[in-house]
Amino acid sequence: MLPVDRRQSAVPELTKEINQMPLTKPSMLSLSLVVTKASTLRSSCLYLLPAYVIVMCFPSDPMAVLYSKEKDGSLKELTRTEVVLNSLNPKWITKYTMAYYFETVQNLVFRVYDIDTQFHNQDVKMLKLEEQDFLGEASCTLAQIVTKSDRSLTMDLVCGEQFSGQAHARKFGKLTIFAEESISSKTTVELKLRCSELESKDLFSKSVQTHQNSIIYCHFESYDDPFLVVSKTTESGIVVPICKTEVMKNDHSPTWKPVFLKIQQIGSKENPLIIECYDFNSNGKHSLIGKIQKSLLDLEKLHSAGTGANLFIPTAMGPKQENKVKSSLIRQHNCQLSLFNHDNHWISIQVLKSQLFVESYSEKIQYTFLDYLAFGYELNFMVAIDFTASNGNPRLPDSLHYIDPSGRPNAYQRAILDVGEVLQFYDSDKRFPAWGFGARPIDGPVSHCFNLNGSSTYCEVEGIQGIMMAYISALHNVSLAGPTLFGPVITSAAHIASQSLTNNERKYFVLLIITDGVITDLQETKDALVQAADLPLSILIVGVGGADFKEMEILDADKGERLESTTGRVAVRDIVQFVPLRDVQNGDVSVVQSLLAELPSQLLEYMRSRKIQPTL
Repeated sequence: MLPVDRRQSAVPELTKEINQMPLTKPSMLSLSLVVTKASTLRSSCLYLLPAYVIVMCFPSDPMAVLYSKEKDGSLKELTRTEVVLNSLNPKWITKYTMAYYFETVQNLVFRVYDIDTQFHNQDVKMLKLEEQDFLGEASCTLAQIVTKSDRSLTMDLVCGEQFSGQAHARKFGKLTIFAEESISSKTTVELKLRCSELESKDLFSKSVQTHQNSIIYCHFESYDDPFLVVSKTTESGIVVPICKTEVMKNDHSPTWKPVFLKIQQIGSKENPLIIECYDFNSNGKHSLIGKIQKSLLDLEKLHSAGTGANLFIPTAMGPKQENKVKSSLIRQHNCQLSLFNHDNHWISIQVLKSQLFVESYSEKIQYTFLDYLAFGYELNFMVAIDFTASNGNPRLPDSLHYIDPSGRPNAYQRAILDVGEVLQFYDSDKRFPAWGFGARPIDGPVSHCFNLNGSSTYCEVEGIQGIMMAYISALHNVSLAGPTLFGPVITSAAHIASQSLTNNERKYFVLLIITDGVITDLQETKDALVQAADLPLSILIVGVGGADFKEMEILDADKGERLESTTGRVAVRDIVQFVPLRDVQNGDVSVVQSLLAELPSQLLEYMRSRKIQPTL
């Protein structure tokens, strides 16, 4: 029996729903734990497994508990392993699968307990941890695990009054975490679909005058503008769109461009998919032509057999209609009408002559962002800060550069921290190039790219705190000036990326530009960006203050056309993401995080364009 569709046949919100879908899906990782010298964790879909602990003074019956550490410092329990009896070096079997989000810092805490003998027959979920002996704790971020070449991290198990927070905490052994990316995160199905003999939904009327001067109205069929929407049904019965095809104009037997489905999005090849064919209407109220429900396995069989499957239209029937129906199968206008009893309501399924065909079906493993990390690629963070006079006198509280004695970060410091605290885990040496622009160093001309650390020979600083200290120092050693030029700092960043590429280094660079105003060298900046698009480089631009940044959005190809240089060359890819920091609302997800979320896909686009494959 086919399930009742919980949506209306008209889909006025369809386009809105699809546009709100995330561009990328989180990788799923499976984590494993071990105690002896290490524990295990697995990633992208990550499977988290406690591996082992060593250097215990006596045999115990250990169990590991995994927590996520929330922003307020509280711990949220995620899973517990089984109890390993009488072991100094336990290796747990239990795995935990979790989503990996590049754009956030995912803090994890692991605690190991010795379970008393009297509780061995209890379900581990029912155990009261306060009644067990605490053996030790280890903590890390998920990024620290996935950036290791073997996706494993070994940490000290510590035990003290406040665990690792106390200087006198005792080391009680070592815990190793292994992370493994779920294969379903990588498997992508490519489908090319076509339909035949679609029934028209477009009718129009025209008045016709006969030879007897009578006026009659005739109804004519016009061609449809069909497109497909592929959806899945969640466990709660909600239909969620996954992807859609392009609209084919005036076509009753359309063949669409291929669509790509990740197995991870669907759950498995056996899970049913709903494929709906709509007639496009510019007012958003698209008309349902027909639909079909098939799993990926079913679609693969259709392709192998070279056969099609009939579309149908479900129609709910009222009590009066039910009474008129005497059989469960009738013929009407060359269409088949099947009846199903669903929750004491008759549902008619009108089977159409229109059919869906699978022109091509293929599955392939696509390398993921985590694969390139395992291959040894790093993300190198760079920052450029606007020191133009429009920021205001740094000594006054209304300045965007004002350093609050209370320690509250200004907009520039906030952007550096939001981006830097994420990217620092992907850079092994944590030496970050940092520049300023639009200021006059002491006894010098205005500079549009000066080293933030004050050096004339090198631009790097140590860690995120090094950036913060160099920024504060620069505020005391330069005079704010202008105008606002981006070209020089982009050229400097591109030079570093180009050198790295020449040396065959496995690095991808991320330049953060923080500014309070609209640039005055727009075309020069476009020229620099078009050249930089060929390099392993992405650029994040964060606007601070209340300026009108509309012109800045020209640089972000997501909001317009690809950039073009003065010579007419078009950028090979979009490397710029721009956002005004004022869009961040109290308590909401950081807009800067939404910028970071695009970086893995930009790195993958670059790697695929240059046919760089990780050797795993």
